Amino acid sequence: MSKRVEVFIKTILPAHSHGAYTLVLHSPNSKTQLPVLIGAVEAQSIAMELENIQSSRPLTHDLFRNTMKHFSVGIREVVIERLEEGIFYSTIYFSRDGDSVGIDSRTSDAIAMAMKFKCPIFVTQSILDDAGYSDEDEEMDFELPGRMQEEEIIPQGKTDDTNHWDLYTLDELEALLDEAISIEDYGRAAKIRDEIKRRQ
Repeated sequence: MSKRVEVFIKTILPAHSHGAYTLVLHSPNSKTQLPVLIGAVEAQSIAMELENIQSSRPLTHDLFRNTMKHFSVGIREVVIERLEEGIFYSTIYFSRDGDSVGIDSRTSDAIAMAMKFKCPIFVTQSILDDAGYSDEDEEMDFELPGRMQEEEIIPQGKTDDTNHWDLYTLDELEALLDEAISIEDYGRAAKIRDEIKRRQ
């Protein structure tokens, strides 16, 4: 069995495919990075978790997390175990009452759920050897949507610093927050979230 390496989210980049994103995982010890193509929904869920932004209504991964917690089911870890014909195969290891069971999952969903449960993400060494690349080899000539700073994504999208949040009611701010999240303007969403928290 191949050695497992714990990885962390480095950043989320716009992919060349329309509506897709590249999630970059990295191993700090080996300085190896692993790009994983994910969809917009999963990218939104992961980015919101990194930014600590909550929707006024539960999104898909929130619903799954809430249901699991209701039935006292947790997630111990997520493992990206195989790479076949360019597709990553992952397993979510669920736990309950001391028992553990692994269930096959899309890698994008597995990582999103790992973020929701704050559990570790592992990749087999063989995958890192086959599909990873070194920090020293990194040549990114495209604009990043965010950068990592103290393990948080700092969105670089358009933000409006001229907004005077005190002119809005809490209900209006909640509506603005949902709108910012729906268009993936996480920079603006973070500011609105901070204003809501300040008033509560």
